Amino acid sequence: MTQFSGKSVYKGIALGKVRVLRKQDEAVRRRKTEDAKSEILRVAEAGERAKEQLRNLYDKALGQVGEVSAAIFEVHQMMLEDEDYLESIRNIIRTESVNAEYAVAVTGDNFFKMFAAMEDDYMKARASDVKDISNRLIRILEGREDNDLTSMAPSILVADDLTPSETVQMDKEKILAFVTVHGSSNSHTAILARLRNIPALIGVPMDLGEIQDGMWAVVDGFAGTVLFNPDEGERARARKRIEEERENFRLLEELKGKETVTIDGRKLKLYANIGSVSDIGYVLENDAEGIGLFRSEFLYLGREDFPTEEEQFLAYRQAAQTMGGKKVIIRTLDIGADKQADYFNLGEEENPAMGYRGIRICLKQQDIFKTQLRAIFRAAVFGNISIMYPMITSVEEVQEIFRVVKEVQGELDGAKTPYKYPEQGIMIETPAAVMISDELAGLVDFFSIGTNDLTQYTLAIDRQNEKLDDFYNPHHKAILRMIRMVTENAHKHGKWVGLCGELGADLGLTEEFVRMGLDELSVSPSMVLKVRKKIREMESGAEN
Repeated sequence: MTQFSGKSVYKGIALGKVRVLRKQDEAVRRRKTEDAKSEILRVAEAGERAKEQLRNLYDKALGQVGEVSAAIFEVHQMMLEDEDYLESIRNIIRTESVNAEYAVAVTGDNFFKMFAAMEDDYMKARASDVKDISNRLIRILEGREDNDLTSMAPSILVADDLTPSETVQMDKEKILAFVTVHGSSNSHTAILARLRNIPALIGVPMDLGEIQDGMWAVVDGFAGTVLFNPDEGERARARKRIEEERENFRLLEELKGKETVTIDGRKLKLYANIGSVSDIGYVLENDAEGIGLFRSEFLYLGREDFPTEEEQFLAYRQAAQTMGGKKVIIRTLDIGADKQADYFNLGEEENPAMGYRGIRICLKQQDIFKTQLRAIFRAAVFGNISIMYPMITSVEEVQEIFRVVKEVQGELDGAKTPYKYPEQGIMIETPAAVMISDELAGLVDFFSIGTNDLTQYTLAIDRQNEKLDDFYNPHHKAILRMIRMVTENAHKHGKWVGLCGELGADLGLTEEFVRMGLDELSVSPSMVLKVRKKIREMESGAEN
Protein backbone atom coordinates (compact mmCIF):
# COMPACT_ATOMS: atom_id res chain seq x y z
CA MET A 1 0.00 0.00 0.00
CA THR A 2 1.20 3.50 -0.86
CA GLN A 3 -0.48 6.64 0.43
CA PHE A 4 -0.16 10.24 -0.80
CA SER A 5 -1.68 13.47 0.45
CA GLY A 6 -3.02 16.34 -1.66
CA LYS A 7 -5.46 19.22 -1.57
CA SER A 8 -9.10 18.21 -1.54
CA VAL A 9 -11.37 20.19 -3.85
CA TYR A 10 -14.45 18.09 -3.09
CA LYS A 11 -14.97 15.90 -0.05
CA GLY A 12 -16.18 12.35 -0.54
CA ILE A 13 -15.01 8.71 -0.54
CA ALA A 14 -14.27 6.62 -3.63
CA LEU A 15 -13.08 3.05 -4.09
CA GLY A 16 -12.29 1.61 -7.48
CA LYS A 17 -9.77 0.68 -10.10
CA VAL A 18 -7.43 3.29 -11.48
CA ARG A 19 -7.38 4.64 -15.01
CA VAL A 20 -4.12 6.49 -15.62
CA LEU A 21 -4.41 9.19 -18.23
CA ARG A 22 -1.00 9.24 -19.85
CA LYS A 23 -0.21 12.14 -22.10
CA GLN A 24 0.44 11.36 -25.74
CA ASP A 25 2.78 14.31 -26.23
CA GLU A 26 5.94 12.24 -26.64
CA ALA A 27 8.96 13.99 -28.12
CA VAL A 28 8.11 15.11 -31.62
CA ARG A 29 10.61 14.01 -34.25
CA ARG A 30 12.42 16.72 -36.17
CA ARG A 31 12.53 16.11 -39.92
CA LYS A 32 14.15 18.19 -42.62
CA THR A 33 11.89 19.36 -45.40
CA GLU A 34 12.47 21.22 -48.64
CA ASP A 35 8.83 22.22 -49.10
CA ALA A 36 8.11 24.90 -46.48
CA LYS A 37 4.97 26.04 -48.29
CA SER A 38 3.46 22.56 -48.03
CA GLU A 39 4.25 22.32 -44.30
CA ILE A 40 2.73 25.75 -43.63
CA LEU A 41 -0.40 24.64 -45.50
CA ARG A 42 -0.55 21.52 -43.30
CA VAL A 43 -0.52 23.76 -40.22
CA ALA A 44 -3.36 25.88 -41.62
CA GLU A 45 -5.46 22.79 -42.40
CA ALA A 46 -4.76 21.31 -38.95
CA GLY A 47 -5.81 24.63 -37.41
CA GLU A 48 -9.17 24.51 -39.18
CA ARG A 49 -9.67 20.90 -38.06
CA ALA A 50 -8.72 21.88 -34.48
CA LYS A 51 -11.24 24.74 -34.48
CA GLU A 52 -13.93 22.35 -35.67
CA GLN A 53 -13.10 19.97 -32.80
CA LEU A 54 -13.18 22.86 -30.32
CA ARG A 55 -16.57 24.03 -31.59
CA ASN A 56 -17.91 20.51 -31.00
CA LEU A 57 -16.35 20.44 -27.52
CA TYR A 58 -17.92 23.82 -26.72
CA ASP A 59 -21.37 22.53 -27.69
CA LYS A 60 -20.88 19.41 -25.58
CA ALA A 61 -19.54 21.36 -22.59
CA LEU A 62 -22.43 23.83 -22.79
CA GLY A 63 -24.90 21.03 -22.13
CA GLN A 64 -22.83 19.30 -19.46
CA VAL A 65 -21.10 21.93 -17.35
CA GLY A 66 -22.59 25.24 -18.41
CA GLU A 67 -21.57 28.37 -20.22
CA VAL A 68 -18.80 29.40 -17.81
CA SER A 69 -16.86 26.16 -18.10
CA ALA A 70 -17.55 25.84 -21.83
CA ALA A 71 -16.10 29.29 -22.53
CA ILE A 72 -12.56 27.91 -22.35
CA PHE A 73 -13.07 26.30 -25.76
CA GLU A 74 -13.90 29.67 -27.26
CA VAL A 75 -10.67 30.96 -25.73
CA HIS A 76 -8.78 28.06 -27.34
CA GLN A 77 -10.28 28.88 -30.73
CA MET A 78 -9.12 32.48 -30.39
CA MET A 79 -5.63 31.34 -29.38
CA LEU A 80 -5.45 29.23 -32.54
CA GLU A 81 -5.94 32.44 -34.50
CA ASP A 82 -3.28 34.40 -32.59
CA GLU A 83 -0.94 35.86 -35.19
CA ASP A 84 2.14 35.82 -32.93
CA TYR A 85 1.65 32.12 -32.27
CA LEU A 86 1.05 31.24 -35.93
CA GLU A 87 3.88 33.42 -37.21
CA SER A 88 6.31 31.72 -34.83
CA ILE A 89 5.35 28.33 -36.30
CA ARG A 90 5.72 29.59 -39.88
CA ASN A 91 9.10 31.21 -39.15
CA ILE A 92 10.51 28.01 -37.66
CA ILE A 93 9.37 26.02 -40.71
CA ARG A 94 10.91 28.54 -43.11
CA THR A 95 14.20 29.29 -41.33
CA GLU A 96 14.99 25.79 -40.08
CA SER A 97 13.44 23.81 -42.97
CA VAL A 98 11.64 21.50 -40.53
CA ASN A 99 8.34 19.63 -40.42
CA ALA A 100 5.14 21.23 -39.16
CA GLU A 101 4.86 18.98 -36.09
CA TYR A 102 8.28 20.02 -34.81
CA ALA A 103 7.62 23.72 -35.42
CA VAL A 104 4.34 23.53 -33.47
CA ALA A 105 6.05 21.66 -30.61
CA VAL A 106 8.86 24.22 -30.31
CA THR A 107 6.45 27.15 -30.48
CA GLY A 108 4.18 25.53 -27.91
CA ASP A 109 7.10 25.01 -25.50
CA ASN A 110 8.32 28.58 -25.97
CA PHE A 111 4.90 30.12 -25.37
CA PHE A 112 4.27 27.79 -22.42
CA LYS A 113 7.48 28.94 -20.72
CA MET A 114 6.69 32.57 -21.47
CA PHE A 115 3.21 32.41 -19.92
CA ALA A 116 4.31 30.24 -16.97
CA ALA A 117 6.96 32.82 -16.02
CA MET A 118 4.43 35.66 -15.77
CA GLU A 119 3.32 36.91 -12.37
CA ASP A 120 -0.33 37.46 -13.23
CA ASP A 121 -2.44 34.41 -12.29
CA TYR A 122 -4.67 34.75 -15.33
CA MET A 123 -1.70 34.81 -17.70
CA LYS A 124 -0.12 31.86 -15.91
CA ALA A 125 -3.30 29.90 -16.54
CA ARG A 126 -2.88 30.53 -20.28
CA ALA A 127 0.31 28.40 -20.17
CA SER A 128 -1.67 25.16 -19.90
CA ASP A 129 -4.08 26.42 -22.58
CA VAL A 130 -1.32 27.03 -25.14
CA LYS A 131 0.08 23.59 -24.32
CA ASP A 132 -3.35 22.09 -24.89
CA ILE A 133 -3.87 23.69 -28.30
CA SER A 134 -0.31 22.86 -29.41
CA ASN A 135 -0.79 19.21 -28.49
CA ARG A 136 -4.11 19.21 -30.33
CA LEU A 137 -2.44 20.53 -33.50
CA ILE A 138 0.34 17.94 -33.22
CA ARG A 139 -2.15 15.09 -32.80
CA ILE A 140 -4.03 16.22 -35.91
CA LEU A 141 -0.80 16.60 -37.92
CA GLU A 142 0.29 13.10 -36.88
CA GLY A 143 -3.12 11.61 -37.60
CA ARG A 144 -3.77 10.68 -33.95
CA GLU A 145 -7.07 11.02 -32.08
CA ASP A 146 -7.78 12.48 -28.64
CA ASN A 147 -7.66 10.18 -25.64
CA ASP A 148 -10.90 8.18 -25.82
CA LEU A 149 -12.50 8.55 -22.41
CA THR A 150 -16.08 7.93 -23.46
CA SER A 151 -16.07 4.15 -23.11
CA MET A 152 -13.99 3.63 -19.97
CA ALA A 153 -15.31 1.53 -17.09
CA PRO A 154 -16.16 3.35 -13.84
CA SER A 155 -12.73 4.47 -12.65
CA ILE A 156 -10.66 6.67 -10.41
CA LEU A 157 -9.00 8.95 -12.95
CA VAL A 158 -5.32 9.63 -12.22
CA ALA A 159 -3.32 12.14 -14.26
CA ASP A 160 -0.58 14.73 -14.19
CA ASP A 161 -3.30 17.28 -14.89
CA LEU A 162 -6.50 17.32 -16.88
CA THR A 163 -7.23 19.75 -19.67
CA PRO A 164 -10.76 21.08 -20.26
CA SER A 165 -10.98 19.14 -23.52
CA GLU A 166 -10.23 15.89 -21.67
CA THR A 167 -12.76 16.40 -18.89
CA VAL A 168 -15.58 17.33 -21.27
CA GLN A 169 -15.17 14.07 -23.21
CA MET A 170 -15.65 11.92 -20.13
CA ASP A 171 -18.83 10.13 -19.20
CA LYS A 172 -19.31 11.85 -15.84
CA GLU A 173 -21.29 8.91 -14.48
CA LYS A 174 -18.17 6.73 -14.81
CA ILE A 175 -15.79 8.99 -12.89
CA LEU A 176 -15.46 7.77 -9.31
CA ALA A 177 -12.83 10.38 -8.39
CA PHE A 178 -10.12 12.68 -9.78
CA VAL A 179 -6.51 12.57 -8.54
CA THR A 180 -3.95 14.85 -10.22
CA VAL A 181 -0.34 15.85 -9.64
CA HIS A 182 -1.00 19.46 -10.62
CA GLY A 183 -4.03 21.71 -10.90
CA SER A 184 -5.66 24.46 -8.86
CA SER A 185 -8.83 24.79 -6.81
CA ASN A 186 -10.24 27.00 -9.59
CA SER A 187 -9.36 24.63 -12.44
CA HIS A 188 -11.93 23.16 -14.80
CA THR A 189 -11.46 19.78 -13.08
CA ALA A 190 -12.13 21.26 -9.64
CA ILE A 191 -15.23 23.10 -10.82
CA LEU A 192 -16.58 19.94 -12.45
CA ALA A 193 -15.90 17.93 -9.27
CA ARG A 194 -17.83 20.38 -7.12
CA LEU A 195 -20.75 20.63 -9.54
CA ARG A 196 -21.09 16.86 -9.88
CA ASN A 197 -20.16 15.83 -6.30
CA ILE A 198 -17.08 13.90 -7.43
CA PRO A 199 -14.30 13.36 -4.81
CA ALA A 200 -11.18 15.07 -6.10
CA LEU A 201 -7.59 15.70 -5.00
CA ILE A 202 -5.05 18.00 -6.65
CA GLY A 203 -1.37 18.59 -5.92
CA VAL A 204 -0.69 14.92 -5.15
CA PRO A 205 3.10 14.23 -5.32
CA MET A 206 2.86 10.81 -7.00
CA ASP A 207 5.02 9.28 -9.72
CA LEU A 208 2.65 8.32 -12.54
CA GLY A 209 5.26 5.86 -13.83
CA GLU A 210 4.67 3.71 -10.75
CA ILE A 211 0.88 3.68 -11.03
CA GLN A 212 -0.76 1.16 -13.31
CA ASP A 213 -4.18 0.90 -14.92
CA GLY A 214 -6.38 -1.53 -13.03
CA MET A 215 -4.77 -1.21 -9.61
CA TRP A 216 -7.16 -0.48 -6.74
CA ALA A 217 -7.24 2.85 -4.95
CA VAL A 218 -9.16 4.59 -2.16
CA VAL A 219 -9.66 8.35 -2.42
CA ASP A 220 -10.56 10.11 0.81
CA GLY A 221 -11.61 13.66 0.04
CA PHE A 222 -12.22 14.37 3.73
CA ALA A 223 -8.65 13.55 4.76
CA GLY A 224 -7.13 14.65 1.43
CA THR A 225 -5.44 11.28 0.81
CA VAL A 226 -5.26 8.61 -1.89
CA LEU A 227 -4.24 5.05 -1.05
CA PHE A 228 -2.97 2.85 -3.90
CA ASN A 229 -3.07 -0.95 -3.67
CA PRO A 230 -5.17 -1.01 -0.47
CA ASP A 231 -5.45 -4.38 1.26
CA GLU A 232 -8.81 -6.05 1.72
CA GLY A 233 -9.24 -4.48 5.16
CA GLU A 234 -8.83 -0.96 3.74
CA ARG A 235 -11.21 -1.77 0.89
CA ALA A 236 -13.82 -3.03 3.36
CA ARG A 237 -13.50 0.13 5.44
CA ALA A 238 -13.86 2.22 2.27
CA ARG A 239 -16.99 0.31 1.21
CA LYS A 240 -18.51 0.88 4.64
CA ARG A 241 -17.78 4.62 4.47
CA ILE A 242 -19.21 4.82 0.94
CA GLU A 243 -22.42 3.18 2.18
CA GLU A 244 -22.53 5.65 5.06
CA GLU A 245 -22.09 8.52 2.60
CA ARG A 246 -24.89 7.16 0.41
CA GLU A 247 -27.15 6.95 3.44
CA ASN A 248 -26.19 10.49 4.41
CA PHE A 249 -26.98 11.60 0.87
CA ARG A 250 -30.35 9.86 1.05
CA LEU A 251 -31.11 11.62 4.33
CA LEU A 252 -30.04 14.94 2.84
CA GLU A 253 -32.46 14.37 -0.05
CA GLU A 254 -35.25 14.20 2.53
CA LEU A 255 -34.45 17.80 3.49
CA LYS A 256 -35.59 19.08 0.11
CA GLY A 257 -38.63 21.28 0.51
CA LYS A 258 -37.99 21.82 4.21
CA GLU A 259 -37.17 25.11 5.86
CA THR A 260 -33.68 26.15 6.91
CA VAL A 261 -34.57 26.66 10.55
CA THR A 262 -32.90 25.92 13.88
CA ILE A 263 -34.44 23.70 16.55
CA ASP A 264 -35.62 26.79 18.44
CA GLY A 265 -37.26 28.31 15.36
CA ARG A 266 -34.75 30.79 13.93
CA LYS A 267 -35.04 30.83 10.13
CA LEU A 268 -32.18 31.59 7.75
CA LYS A 269 -32.12 32.11 4.01
CA LEU A 270 -29.95 29.50 2.33
CA TYR A 271 -28.94 30.53 -1.18
CA ALA A 272 -26.49 29.28 -3.82
CA ASN A 273 -23.61 30.85 -5.75
CA ILE A 274 -23.56 30.48 -9.54
CA GLY A 275 -21.50 31.66 -12.51
CA SER A 276 -24.06 31.44 -15.32
CA VAL A 277 -27.70 30.75 -16.13
CA SER A 278 -26.83 27.16 -17.02
CA ASP A 279 -25.85 26.54 -13.38
CA ILE A 280 -29.40 27.21 -12.18
CA GLY A 281 -30.26 23.55 -12.74
CA TYR A 282 -27.88 22.67 -9.90
CA VAL A 283 -29.48 25.37 -7.71
CA LEU A 284 -32.95 23.90 -8.17
CA GLU A 285 -31.74 20.31 -7.96
CA ASN A 286 -30.23 21.02 -4.53
CA ASP A 287 -33.26 23.01 -3.33
CA ALA A 288 -31.52 26.33 -2.66
CA GLU A 289 -33.95 29.04 -1.57
CA GLY A 290 -32.49 31.56 -3.99
CA ILE A 291 -29.30 32.72 -5.67
CA GLY A 292 -27.08 34.70 -3.33
CA LEU A 293 -24.35 35.42 -5.86
CA PHE A 294 -24.78 35.52 -9.63
CA ARG A 295 -21.25 36.23 -10.92
CA SER A 296 -22.22 38.42 -13.85
CA GLU A 297 -18.61 38.94 -15.01
CA PHE A 298 -18.67 35.53 -16.67
CA LEU A 299 -20.90 37.06 -19.32
CA TYR A 300 -17.85 39.16 -20.23
CA LEU A 301 -15.18 36.43 -20.27
CA GLY A 302 -14.14 34.25 -23.20
CA ARG A 303 -15.28 36.72 -25.84
CA GLU A 304 -13.78 39.46 -28.02
CA ASP A 305 -16.13 42.35 -27.20
CA PHE A 306 -18.56 43.59 -24.56
CA PRO A 307 -21.87 41.76 -24.22
CA THR A 308 -24.72 43.94 -25.40
CA GLU A 309 -27.50 45.21 -23.15
CA GLU A 310 -29.87 42.78 -24.85
CA GLU A 311 -27.58 39.77 -24.29
CA GLN A 312 -27.30 40.63 -20.62
CA PHE A 313 -31.02 41.32 -20.26
CA LEU A 314 -31.89 37.91 -21.72
CA ALA A 315 -29.49 36.13 -19.33
CA TYR A 316 -30.78 37.95 -16.25
CA ARG A 317 -34.40 37.54 -17.30
CA GLN A 318 -33.91 33.82 -17.82
CA ALA A 319 -32.38 33.52 -14.34
CA ALA A 320 -35.26 35.41 -12.76
CA GLN A 321 -37.94 33.44 -14.60
CA THR A 322 -36.30 30.05 -14.01
CA MET A 323 -36.08 30.73 -10.27
CA GLY A 324 -39.83 31.35 -10.24
CA GLY A 325 -40.01 34.20 -7.76
CA LYS A 326 -37.08 33.14 -5.58
CA LYS A 327 -34.46 35.81 -5.00
CA VAL A 328 -31.65 36.26 -7.53
CA ILE A 329 -28.85 38.56 -6.32
CA ILE A 330 -26.75 39.75 -9.25
CA ARG A 331 -23.27 41.03 -8.49
CA THR A 332 -22.31 43.73 -10.94
CA LEU A 333 -19.25 43.30 -13.09
CA ASP A 334 -16.21 42.23 -11.03
CA ILE A 335 -13.64 42.03 -13.80
CA GLY A 336 -9.93 42.54 -13.12
CA ALA A 337 -7.49 40.79 -10.75
CA ASP A 338 -7.65 37.07 -11.73
CA LYS A 339 -10.50 37.65 -14.23
CA GLN A 340 -9.20 39.44 -17.32
CA ALA A 341 -10.71 40.29 -20.68
CA ASP A 342 -8.36 41.78 -23.27
CA TYR A 343 -10.95 44.08 -24.83
CA PHE A 344 -11.23 46.05 -21.55
CA ASN A 345 -7.66 47.25 -22.18
CA LEU A 346 -6.95 47.28 -18.45
CA GLY A 347 -3.18 47.30 -18.93
CA GLU A 348 -0.56 45.57 -16.80
CA GLU A 349 -0.51 46.07 -13.05
CA GLU A 350 2.08 45.10 -10.44
CA ASN A 351 -0.64 43.97 -8.03
CA PRO A 352 -3.92 43.45 -9.92
CA ALA A 353 -5.78 42.08 -6.87
CA MET A 354 -5.43 45.54 -5.33
CA GLY A 355 -5.71 47.42 -8.60
CA TYR A 356 -8.19 48.49 -11.23
CA ARG A 357 -11.06 46.06 -10.68
CA GLY A 358 -14.69 45.65 -9.69
CA ILE A 359 -16.64 48.82 -8.94
CA ARG A 360 -13.57 50.93 -9.76
CA ILE A 361 -13.83 49.95 -13.42
CA CYS A 362 -17.58 50.55 -13.40
CA LEU A 363 -17.24 54.05 -11.96
CA LYS A 364 -14.40 54.95 -14.33
CA GLN A 365 -16.03 53.45 -17.44
CA GLN A 366 -19.62 54.35 -16.75
CA ASP A 367 -20.93 53.45 -20.20
CA ILE A 368 -20.13 49.79 -19.41
CA PHE A 369 -21.74 50.13 -15.97
CA LYS A 370 -24.89 51.79 -17.30
CA THR A 371 -25.39 49.10 -19.92
CA GLN A 372 -25.34 46.43 -17.24
CA LEU A 373 -27.61 48.39 -14.90
CA ARG A 374 -30.19 48.94 -17.64
CA ALA A 375 -30.20 45.20 -18.40
CA ILE A 376 -30.64 44.29 -14.71
CA PHE A 377 -33.38 46.87 -14.08
CA ARG A 378 -35.30 45.66 -17.14
CA ALA A 379 -34.93 42.00 -16.12
CA ALA A 380 -36.17 42.78 -12.60
CA VAL A 381 -39.69 43.09 -14.03
CA PHE A 382 -39.69 39.32 -14.59
CA GLY A 383 -38.75 38.11 -11.11
CA ASN A 384 -37.25 38.77 -7.70
CA ILE A 385 -33.92 40.38 -8.60
CA SER A 386 -31.59 42.20 -6.21
CA ILE A 387 -28.32 43.86 -7.11
CA MET A 388 -25.05 44.21 -5.22
CA TYR A 389 -21.87 46.12 -5.90
CA PRO A 390 -18.39 44.64 -5.26
CA MET A 391 -15.12 46.05 -3.87
CA ILE A 392 -16.62 48.95 -1.93
CA THR A 393 -14.20 50.96 0.23
CA SER A 394 -15.96 54.30 0.87
CA VAL A 395 -19.23 56.12 1.37
CA GLU A 396 -18.36 58.30 -1.64
CA GLU A 397 -18.29 55.24 -3.94
CA VAL A 398 -21.80 54.25 -2.87
CA GLN A 399 -23.05 57.80 -3.37
CA GLU A 400 -21.54 57.86 -6.87
CA ILE A 401 -23.16 54.49 -7.65
CA PHE A 402 -26.59 55.87 -6.75
CA ARG A 403 -25.95 58.96 -8.86
CA VAL A 404 -25.32 56.66 -11.85
CA VAL A 405 -28.36 54.56 -10.92
CA LYS A 406 -30.52 57.70 -10.98
CA GLU A 407 -29.22 58.54 -14.46
CA VAL A 408 -30.08 55.02 -15.64
CA GLN A 409 -33.60 55.36 -14.26
CA GLY A 410 -33.92 58.64 -16.16
CA GLU A 411 -32.80 56.99 -19.41
CA LEU A 412 -35.30 54.14 -18.97
CA ASP A 413 -38.09 56.54 -18.08
CA GLY A 414 -37.25 58.71 -21.08
CA ALA A 415 -37.41 55.71 -23.41
CA LYS A 416 -40.61 54.49 -21.70
CA THR A 417 -38.88 51.15 -21.11
CA PRO A 418 -40.52 48.92 -18.46
CA TYR A 419 -38.25 48.34 -15.47
CA LYS A 420 -38.29 47.67 -11.75
CA TYR A 421 -35.98 49.24 -9.16
CA PRO A 422 -34.22 46.28 -7.48
CA GLU A 423 -33.16 45.98 -3.86
CA GLN A 424 -29.71 47.59 -3.61
CA GLY A 425 -26.83 46.02 -1.65
CA ILE A 426 -23.06 46.11 -1.40
CA MET A 427 -20.39 43.51 -0.82
CA ILE A 428 -18.25 43.83 2.28
CA GLU A 429 -14.93 42.36 1.20
CA THR A 430 -12.35 44.98 2.17
CA PRO A 431 -11.20 45.88 5.69
CA ALA A 432 -12.10 49.50 4.87
CA ALA A 433 -15.74 48.55 4.25
CA VAL A 434 -15.82 46.60 7.50
CA MET A 435 -14.55 49.55 9.53
CA ILE A 436 -17.15 51.97 8.10
CA SER A 437 -19.97 49.43 7.83
CA ASP A 438 -21.99 51.44 10.36
CA GLU A 439 -22.05 54.36 7.89
CA LEU A 440 -22.57 52.17 4.82
CA ALA A 441 -25.53 50.38 6.38
CA GLY A 442 -27.51 53.59 6.33
CA LEU A 443 -27.15 53.87 2.55
CA VAL A 444 -28.12 50.41 1.26
CA ASP A 445 -30.73 47.68 1.68
CA PHE A 446 -28.37 44.83 2.61
CA PHE A 447 -24.79 43.65 2.99
CA SER A 448 -23.21 40.50 1.53
CA ILE A 449 -19.88 39.57 3.10
CA GLY A 450 -17.40 38.22 0.52
CA THR A 451 -15.06 36.22 2.74
CA ASN A 452 -12.68 35.12 -0.01
CA ASP A 453 -11.35 38.60 -0.74
CA LEU A 454 -11.88 39.82 2.82
CA THR A 455 -9.61 37.05 4.11
CA GLN A 456 -7.02 37.70 1.41
CA TYR A 457 -6.88 41.44 2.04
CA THR A 458 -6.94 41.15 5.83
CA LEU A 459 -4.19 38.54 6.07
CA ALA A 460 -2.17 40.00 3.15
CA ILE A 461 -2.06 36.51 1.62
CA ASP A 462 -2.74 35.48 -1.98
CA ARG A 463 -4.96 32.44 -1.45
CA GLN A 464 -3.88 31.01 -4.83
CA ASN A 465 -0.22 30.94 -3.76
CA GLU A 466 0.55 27.36 -2.72
CA LYS A 467 3.68 28.50 -0.86
CA LEU A 468 1.45 30.34 1.59
CA ASP A 469 -0.97 27.49 2.35
CA ASP A 470 0.52 27.05 5.83
CA PHE A 471 -0.10 30.73 6.60
CA TYR A 472 -3.58 31.07 5.09
CA ASN A 473 -6.11 30.79 7.92
CA PRO A 474 -9.71 31.66 7.01
CA HIS A 475 -10.68 30.95 10.65
CA HIS A 476 -8.41 33.76 11.86
CA LYS A 477 -9.93 35.64 14.79
CA ALA A 478 -9.65 38.90 12.86
CA ILE A 479 -11.93 37.58 10.10
CA LEU A 480 -14.55 36.28 12.51
CA ARG A 481 -14.53 39.56 14.48
CA MET A 482 -15.02 41.47 11.23
CA ILE A 483 -18.01 39.33 10.26
CA ARG A 484 -19.51 39.92 13.71
CA MET A 485 -18.92 43.70 13.46
CA VAL A 486 -20.54 43.93 10.03
CA THR A 487 -23.56 41.89 11.18
CA GLU A 488 -24.09 44.07 14.25
CA ASN A 489 -23.81 47.29 12.25
CA ALA A 490 -26.28 46.07 9.61
CA HIS A 491 -28.82 45.09 12.23
CA LYS A 492 -28.51 48.43 14.06
CA HIS A 493 -29.87 50.01 10.87
CA GLY A 494 -32.53 47.35 10.34
CA LYS A 495 -30.74 45.85 7.31
CA TRP A 496 -30.20 42.17 6.60
CA VAL A 497 -26.73 40.69 6.07
CA GLY A 498 -25.57 37.59 4.21
CA LEU A 499 -22.29 35.82 3.55
CA CYS A 500 -21.35 34.47 0.12
CA GLY A 501 -17.68 33.44 0.35
CA GLU A 502 -16.25 29.95 0.78
CA LEU A 503 -16.63 30.19 4.56
CA GLY A 504 -20.39 29.98 4.11
CA ALA A 505 -20.01 26.27 3.35
CA ASP A 506 -17.55 25.66 6.20
CA LEU A 507 -19.64 23.42 8.48
CA GLY A 508 -17.18 24.03 11.30
CA LEU A 509 -18.32 27.67 11.39
CA THR A 510 -22.04 27.29 10.68
CA GLU A 511 -23.07 27.41 14.33
CA GLU A 512 -20.93 30.48 14.98
CA PHE A 513 -22.41 32.27 11.97
CA VAL A 514 -25.96 31.51 13.09
CA ARG A 515 -25.20 32.73 16.61
CA MET A 516 -23.65 35.93 15.24
CA GLY A 517 -27.05 36.62 13.72
CA LEU A 518 -26.28 36.32 9.99
CA ASP A 519 -29.54 36.30 8.05
CA GLU A 520 -28.38 34.49 4.91
CA LEU A 521 -25.68 32.09 3.73
CA SER A 522 -24.88 31.52 0.06
CA VAL A 523 -22.87 28.41 -0.83
CA SER A 524 -22.06 26.20 -3.81
CA PRO A 525 -25.18 24.23 -4.85
CA SER A 526 -23.69 20.91 -3.73
CA MET A 527 -23.38 22.22 -0.13
CA VAL A 528 -26.92 23.55 0.30
CA LEU A 529 -28.46 20.45 1.88
CA LYS A 530 -25.43 19.80 4.10
CA VAL A 531 -25.60 23.31 5.53
CA ARG A 532 -29.39 23.01 5.95
CA LYS A 533 -28.92 19.78 7.91
CA LYS A 534 -26.37 21.44 10.19
CA ILE A 535 -28.67 24.39 10.89
CA ARG A 536 -31.74 22.23 11.54
CA GLU A 537 -29.80 20.23 14.15
CA MET A 538 -28.68 23.23 16.25
CA GLU A 539 -30.08 25.74 18.72
CA SER A 540 -29.61 29.28 17.45
CA GLY A 541 -28.49 31.01 20.64
CA ALA A 542 -28.60 34.12 18.45
CA GLU A 543 -26.93 37.18 19.91
CA ASN A 544 -28.88 39.67 17.78
